[in-house]
Amino acid sequence: MPLLNPRSARATRPDEPEIAEFPEPARRLRPSSGAARAGIVTERESAAPAAGRPRNLFATCANPHCRSGWMHLWRSSSAPIFEGGWSCSARCTASIVEAAVRREVEGRGGAIESHRHRVPLGLVMLEQGWITPDQLRQALEAQRLAGAGRLGQWLVRKHGVGESLVTRALGLQWSCPALSLDACDVEAFAVLLPRLFVDAFGALPVRVAAGKLLYLGFEERLDPVVAMAIERMSGLRVESGLVAEALFGPAHARMLGAAFPPVRLIEASSRPAIAQAFARAVEELAPVEARLARVHDFLWLRTWRSLEPGALPARDSIHDLICSVGTN
Repeated sequence: MPLLNPRSARATRPDEPEIAEFPEPARRLRPSSGAARAGIVTERESAAPAAGRPRNLFATCANPHCRSGWMHLWRSSSAPIFEGGWSCSARCTASIVEAAVRREVEGRGGAIESHRHRVPLGLVMLEQGWITPDQLRQALEAQRLAGAGRLGQWLVRKHGVGESLVTRALGLQWSCPALSLDACDVEAFAVLLPRLFVDAFGALPVRVAAGKLLYLGFEERLDPVVAMAIERMSGLRVESGLVAEALFGPAHARMLGAAFPPVRLIEASSRPAIAQAFARAVEELAPVEARLARVHDFLWLRTWRSLEPGALPARDSIHDLICSVGTN
């Protein structure tokens, strides 16, 4: 009598939807007009992947619908791991990943509030006594006539208002701190997110405090969707703030020129195709941890080949996959 049932051991592969994979493009990605309404799961995972997760021969499959009957003894019990759970077969990996893709696309945690009624920047600065009514009126008129430019830029240009005051006013408007870039090595933080997101959404990690708190900078307005995705992937608590325009531009350019983890851009025609592509990647890469998060109109899958202690992972241990979900 054989040890295993051949029928349960045999992996079945359904018809595969057409999927295309591309290297990371050089062009700039821009979120669609509805990107700010995209949801992301709000509960945090159990912090950063724990190094040296103990596993034994009789690990339990994380797929709640697993029908293998018992262990696939020829399969490593330490990989692949997806969101903290081991899968005993390619079929179970596909089921687990498909559920995660559905969770992110449908926004199980509810959509993040995309708009709040905020006090206009000019009124904030007027209330603080940083500008006069005439200065505000002239800056608004110049902005209207030009049909371009932010109010803060016109206040700086026409009336010599300090850029630091504009940044402080934006911080009051968004109820967030103004971040400094003193002794900030932005290139070191390139491991925290793909270059595509740095470029498209203007996110700039600037500092890690006590190995637990990441300060994430933006130039004009906060992006809670990006912040929550980084929080999930890194296990760090993320505090968002604003960086003065004169400081943000050069630092952002330096980060875009840094070395990022390898990334694969996937184009799929449907949600099942996305899930299948991600599941295949998890099987091929056999990560010791993998996580999925939605970032506006994109799904971001990050895999780890090894886990090291510390707030920042090793660049060569990470592989990212990104797929657009805007039309799926």
